Amino acid sequence: MQQEIRNIAIIAHVDHGKTTLTDALMKQCGVGVEGQTMDSNPMEKERGITITAKNTSVPYKGVKINILDTPGHADFGSEVERVLRSIDCVLLVVDAQEGPMPQTRFVLKKSLELGLKPIVVINKIDKPAADATRVHDEVFELFLELGANDEQLDFTTVYAIGREGVAMKSLDDERKDLTPLLDTILEKVPRATGDMTKPAVAQAFNLAYDNFLGRMAVARVYDGTIKVGEELIVKKSDGTTSKAKVTKIFTFNGINRMDVNEVIAGDIAMIAGFSDIYIGDTFVKNADQDAMQAIHIDEPTIALNFLVNDSPFAGKEGKFVTGRQIRERLEKELEINVGLKVDFDTDKYLVYGRGELHIGVLLETMRREGYELQVSQPQVIFHEKDGVKEEPYEELVIDVPVESAGAVMEKLGRRKAMITDMSEKNGINRIKAEIPTRGLLGYRGEFVIDTKGLGILSARYLKFGPYAGEIQRRLVGSMTSMADGKALAFSLWNLQDRGVIYILPNTEVYDGMVVGNTSKGEEMMVNPTKGKQLSNMRSSGADEAIVLVPAWEITIERGLEIMNADEYLEVTPKSVRLRKQLLTESDRAKAGRKS
Repeated sequence: MQQEIRNIAIIAHVDHGKTTLTDALMKQCGVGVEGQTMDSNPMEKERGITITAKNTSVPYKGVKINILDTPGHADFGSEVERVLRSIDCVLLVVDAQEGPMPQTRFVLKKSLELGLKPIVVINKIDKPAADATRVHDEVFELFLELGANDEQLDFTTVYAIGREGVAMKSLDDERKDLTPLLDTILEKVPRATGDMTKPAVAQAFNLAYDNFLGRMAVARVYDGTIKVGEELIVKKSDGTTSKAKVTKIFTFNGINRMDVNEVIAGDIAMIAGFSDIYIGDTFVKNADQDAMQAIHIDEPTIALNFLVNDSPFAGKEGKFVTGRQIRERLEKELEINVGLKVDFDTDKYLVYGRGELHIGVLLETMRREGYELQVSQPQVIFHEKDGVKEEPYEELVIDVPVESAGAVMEKLGRRKAMITDMSEKNGINRIKAEIPTRGLLGYRGEFVIDTKGLGILSARYLKFGPYAGEIQRRLVGSMTSMADGKALAFSLWNLQDRGVIYILPNTEVYDGMVVGNTSKGEEMMVNPTKGKQLSNMRSSGADEAIVLVPAWEITIERGLEIMNADEYLEVTPKSVRLRKQLLTESDRAKAGRKS
């Protein structure tokens, strides 16, 4: 007898509790292990965010519930877009204090367009400033604003504390466990349907990689049954087809893969044996069956060059340093990272991504694997429509203490942002604005400083709009080393009055390496290796004590934000450095005269 199946995705803004809720559902249904979490890779654990969409399944009252946990950060929106096509309902998780945020709008819009009827989960109702009633009204207004139909507006609401593993259908109900949420899923989510008598049809919505089996498709089976050993035809969106045999099928039990001989209509499974499968491709049994509609992914918004590292320290730390090795790694990344595009035509690899975090996570992954490379400053991608130059715009939602709002508004104005709404509650100002992506590049670091770390900034891609004109992004200049050697505390102590230092004492530096910035905005050549001149009149123990301000050390994302157009970010397994593209002062002077 065919098992009943429900397919759902959990969607929300970043840090609204999707993964915690999924972990709690697994634990209650007996497939979760204490301490186990859906965020399984090291970077997700360190950052506390979901980066890739993942599958799990839980059994409840004889029904198999397939759950897809999705990322909440806008840079990984492509992970959400492709997942929504494969499921029958979404759990929209909203923070009971923050309410709907930019990514809430993005994921909800996508699901409403596909005709899905969401179940709203108002999470974290135990927060001191939680206001579940207000948030419910805000969510309803958002549904109206996004053009939800009458059936979608009649959504079911469940209240939850994901961390404690409790859910209630009403705020006054007993806080016991997640049974009310699981019952709501069985009641409201349509049963996964499919005609078992028809020839097999399935569509790949995600990709996985196995060292022994190679590339595998994570696919939803819509009709028929797929068995190990049978031959299937893969139809691509461009009309091309290919044939191959199914070598392995895995379904999910919790986050563990189960090796099975067949998968039935309505279920989600991993299918191996198709080396050239791609997201959106359709598996069919017979050649006369039609391919399913292609999965559309939003376009990238920024581009930058990946180059072979040619600094004086090149090859000292990396295991993979050649252009061919970097190319092969990027080709492998393209197999599973749908939001990424790469132009391999030149000796530089032009990489297109969805944002600084999207690119930053790729670079961090590569350096941990032993790759060494350098990248140029991220540039916004411009389009031309009817002879008019267009650029990407982002929707900003900023929560800042009232005393910091003035500084934030001033910076936003300088970066060509248009304020669309502003409100104040409990001493916190909420500012909504539309800003060119160019204006947002490099702003997050300044925002943290301006708000003393108390502000929250969220952004999502909005649209392509008219070119906003010149934007002055950076008011500081670079402090560039003119010597090779080890940086000394005495030298850095003298330099720290001129700006912000990026390096620690004893750091190896080279001619052309950027060691700090200058607050007055001028380019400055410095010698960080210079020690105190000692003589019979001056001893090393006399004079003032050297007190260094803590260095503003460069990380990948910070480097991508603050680098200038004439600089490269050098990324190696052990170091992240900023350097000038032309290392010597004479080369830079010549280039300046030519330009």
